[in-house]
Amino acid sequence: MSHLQYFAYEKFGVRQREVAGYSQAVRVGDRIEVAGQGGWDPDTGVFEKEINAQIDLAFCNVDRALRDAGGKGWDQVYRINSYHLPLNREAEEAMVRNFKKWMPNHQPLWTCVGVARLAEDDMRVEIEVSAHDPAGAAAARGRATDQQASR
Repeated sequence: MSHLQYFAYEKFGVRQREVAGYSQAVRVGDRIEVAGQGGWDPDTGVFEKEINAQIDLAFCNVDRALRDAGGKGWDQVYRINSYHLPLNREAEEAMVRNFKKWMPNHQPLWTCVGVARLAEDDMRVEIEVSAHDPAGAAAARGRATDQQASR
């Protein structure tokens, strides 16, 4: 799908692209789709151990992926899917606390699922989002046109 723009933020995102063969985000028209982000340190990939800290860091990593793809962050998010190990009251409360922090002016769609396993042994949460970014899409199209013209 060469017509799509894929993004991998520096350090951990680039490492995952090179080692595991996936990107952190993709632009599809006026949307940004972000791959599941976990509670890892964006420089080292090391996971926080405590669930509240892991969820807080996952929200930061989602924001990082959105901005790396040219978006404005959580203000543009309209859909959230979160996967939890385990799914309990503490995890739900941490998610809601972060919703209120990162999206004080809107309430997106949210699907919350408990799972038996996530991609890494220390991973306890994975958050994927969809964001609407029409202005960024126009700018991205302009950059792509400029890049093709310079070839």
